[in-house]
Amino acid sequence: MPNDPKKRRSSRILTGNQAAAWAAYLARVQVVSAYPITPQTSIVETLAELLSRAPWPHRFINLESEHSAMASCIGASLAGARVFTATSSQGLLLMHELLHWASGARLPVVLVNVNRAVAPGWNIWADQQDSLSQRDTGFVQIYCETAQEVLDSVIIAYRLAEDVQLPVMVNLDAFFLSHTAEPVEIPSPEEVEGFLPARKPVFRLEVERPRAFGGLIGPEGYQRIREDLARAMDSVLPRMDTIGKGWELSFGRSYSNVEPYRMQDAQLALVASSSVAANSRGVVDDLRSRGVAIGLVRIRTFRPFPKEEILRSLRGVRRVAILDRGFSWGRCGILHQEMQSALYGLAEVDRPKTYGYIIGLGGRDATPELIQEAVQQTLHRENPEPETVWLNANRQAYEPPPRWVSTPSRR
Repeated sequence: MPNDPKKRRSSRILTGNQAAAWAAYLARVQVVSAYPITPQTSIVETLAELLSRAPWPHRFINLESEHSAMASCIGASLAGARVFTATSSQGLLLMHELLHWASGARLPVVLVNVNRAVAPGWNIWADQQDSLSQRDTGFVQIYCETAQEVLDSVIIAYRLAEDVQLPVMVNLDAFFLSHTAEPVEIPSPEEVEGFLPARKPVFRLEVERPRAFGGLIGPEGYQRIREDLARAMDSVLPRMDTIGKGWELSFGRSYSNVEPYRMQDAQLALVASSSVAANSRGVVDDLRSRGVAIGLVRIRTFRPFPKEEILRSLRGVRRVAILDRGFSWGRCGILHQEMQSALYGLAEVDRPKTYGYIIGLGGRDATPELIQEAVQQTLHRENPEPETVWLNANRQAYEPPPRWVSTPSRR
């Protein structure tokens, strides 16, 4: 078939950031709201170069802050455009107010977030605290493991967002993925257009039909629209499965909300996401070769949280070691907290014990040795006490005094 669009696929060596830019280009975005922040900047730089050759009408808008970037996306999306922006860390935190506006207005905004630690101290390396702390904003959240998955997930995100009328945040770890290059297959524009047709907005701003959006609403209506938002979020997981099957049929790659690995007879399971999950696979293979009945459950979709799929993956498992790259101060690791909630309804005899580990904050390497340490501690502790173990915490780097004492000023 000489005209088969599959023949026009190409392969390139791309970083995760470049893959995100290519995906937005292939999705034929019409408005890009850009504000630079390390380590996201190369996404919008690459996309600006790609869009300079785009044959469709588009606008690339340089803003003065991330808050304005999301505001620009909201306005353009209300006007019916397919929109895109990207950020990291403090930039995502500055967007926080408007993330609620995007979801509450039921707008299919797609945001790529390069997971980076939040300040202070000032840190540009990988950490998931930025996105995990936005879990209640109404954004769907997807966490990627490879550059190929980044490209695929951004395109899938547009299909999902426009189907369910919700914004989607696609996340990738800073530097481990954003600036690491690997082979990526780039679909042809014709293939992507077949999978992702042009946006047909359910509602939009029109000069001929003036309407207002986001105005004052009384108590009698507010809870109802929030319930509608909750129902839309409830529809995401089954819709993601359907879209994923369509993606596999078209492109030959499959993705699930939860991805179990070597879980068929596991008695102990690692639970992780993103690049920590990638390192965990090698640990599972190594320990399996030594007779340890261990597996991995990778969480790809964090919001909505895929409870039922997790429970199916963990059936028969006695102990679960949860590897967190984010922490809920005053509680425990954020993924650990979600896992405990998901397992709570099981009968005690069926409920595995959960052991929480904090790993890789601020860009520290989540090495195979550290992951094996988590496995050893899980195997040798009958009860998960302490509930949270900080792996490889470098206490010599900063050791506060036993108690804070005010120092008299010198005059």
